[in-house]
Amino acid sequence: MTNRELDRREFLNWMIPAGFGLCACGGCRTTPITQRRQLLLIPESQEVQMGVAAYDEVKTKNKISTNAKYNEVVTRVGQRLADAAKQQNLGTNFDWEFTVIADQTQNAFCLPGGKVAFYEGILPVCQNEAGVAVVMSHEISHALARHGGERMTQQMGVDGTGKILQAVVKKKAADKEQAFMAVYNTGTKYGFVLPYSRAHESEADEMGIHIMSQAGYDPNEAPKFWERFGAAKSGDAPPEFSSTHPSDASRAAALRALLPQAVEEYQAAPTKHGVGVPLA
Repeated sequence: MTNRELDRREFLNWMIPAGFGLCACGGCRTTPITQRRQLLLIPESQEVQMGVAAYDEVKTKNKISTNAKYNEVVTRVGQRLADAAKQQNLGTNFDWEFTVIADQTQNAFCLPGGKVAFYEGILPVCQNEAGVAVVMSHEISHALARHGGERMTQQMGVDGTGKILQAVVKKKAADKEQAFMAVYNTGTKYGFVLPYSRAHESEADEMGIHIMSQAGYDPNEAPKFWERFGAAKSGDAPPEFSSTHPSDASRAAALRALLPQAVEEYQAAPTKHGVGVPLA
């Protein structure tokens, strides 16, 4: 057993009995939609502050897309999903923002506070507006469920010092974007993967298909997207977007199992957008 494994075991031994006291002090919450109990030691206001700072650096350091259609679709879909989330009293304190980055990386992410970035490389796989909604709803679900704060809470115990959190909060990190993205695992170039990532990804899939359905996008596109994404892969190295995720086949199957309820929500949506406009 490695030292890291020992550290993680010690953290879990501490967290489980300590959780009862922390819950009493406000350290526990229930995730929206899935109703899973989670431990959070990071104030949401602090998460949002860090997310905004990191997002500003992302926009400064990366070339912003000039593709008018991509920008229009991502913003339109994002706002519809944000409105659907607000109707469920989710993300009501978020200042939503949507940016397309001119990079062929197949990736997307949402930082606390509703700061969303889409890379051009993933949009052809989306094929249409509903495909964008699949990816977008998944990413905003990470922020709505506060998966980043949960990861930071876990890492504080695993490290024993909470170095990453301290560096960002105290603004001592030489590169806030790199430090914060490491916590959020938004790209393999930061080389950092925290425990429970696959569980978070599956939870974001489940939350996302309900949000996109309530926003009026056909949920049948969710498993179809992951089938396309799996077929688009080449070589041994998976794209960043899938590097720490469940297999494309397994998540497509899990999403198909959620379709009956999601279709009901889609049919009940006041406005239906179906698959929307094609991106080709």
